[in-house]
Amino acid sequence: MPPVVVADRLSKTFKVTKKLPGFAGTLKTIFRPEKIAVEAVKQVSFEIHEGEFVGFLGPNGAGKTTTLKMLTGILYRSGGRAELVGFDPWLRKPAMQRQIALVMGNKMQLWWDLPAWDGFQVLKEIYQVPDGQFEPRIEELVSILGLQDKLRVPVRQLSLGERMKCELAAALLHSPRVLFLDEPTLGLDLVSQKRIREFLLHQNRAHGTTILLTSHYMQDVVELCKRVIVIDHGSLIYEGKLDELSQRFSPTRRLRLTFNQPPPDGFAQYGTVVEAAEGSAILEVPRSETTRIAARVLQELPIEDIAIEEPDIEEAIRKLFAGERVQP
Repeated sequence: MPPVVVADRLSKTFKVTKKLPGFAGTLKTIFRPEKIAVEAVKQVSFEIHEGEFVGFLGPNGAGKTTTLKMLTGILYRSGGRAELVGFDPWLRKPAMQRQIALVMGNKMQLWWDLPAWDGFQVLKEIYQVPDGQFEPRIEELVSILGLQDKLRVPVRQLSLGERMKCELAAALLHSPRVLFLDEPTLGLDLVSQKRIREFLLHQNRAHGTTILLTSHYMQDVVELCKRVIVIDHGSLIYEGKLDELSQRFSPTRRLRLTFNQPPPDGFAQYGTVVEAAEGSAILEVPRSETTRIAARVLQELPIEDIAIEEPDIEEAIRKLFAGERVQP
């Protein structure tokens, strides 16, 4: 089966005006502006297949939102090509638009002064959703998201979490095949984040919705995505399984030690002490030295139990962005 999202050497360069300091610089900028090229996305290539839930990661300014806007046809490319559900996204054909949706955590598609229900009715007409499909669909979305008492309230009077739930319902009203999510849990409390993650997972599993998610909350990615795509400074630096990311890019592993009696002083010589308590400790050791150090610890310390662990995913990604890359 062909992929539903294709990015092939996709690039985007913006022309921006260079602002010089001072009054003279301002005059020069007005009358003789100097343009500089900023490469936001640099030949990014990947494919996403039907039913996948993929995390799209990167630090601020990495090019994530720009890539999403190109894939959905909002921004025109500077180079390369893209394909979305079999269409050229920049042609913006209605047949394509009825199969996709984009939700941005910092922007809204519902009208601020109208109740969400009125917005749903407008979107129903825009996407030409039949009555027989609209009614059961909206009933399902409202029930799962717990919006029964919020539909008649003006959007401006809803909390941030309630507004995001309404935005998700609006985006999924026409049952899109592909859903692009740009920071959907931005600014939400932990309970709202959890509720939205559960909802998205249900949509992916129950309806086979293909989802591409960007988020700075690693809990979103860990709970939802098996595969991730990582970009930094506009370039793709990793594409693969989430559980392999820390193994590939972290230079260390952790030894979790449990002692059967108080250990002698100086056990920090075996590695970096991450945590130490009565009867236990966590050491961070070089990945290449893990086996040797574990054997030494077992021989020289009063060990009751030892576990070798991969570092936290968030820590691995931080090191990845910092350039601490270790190949397998």
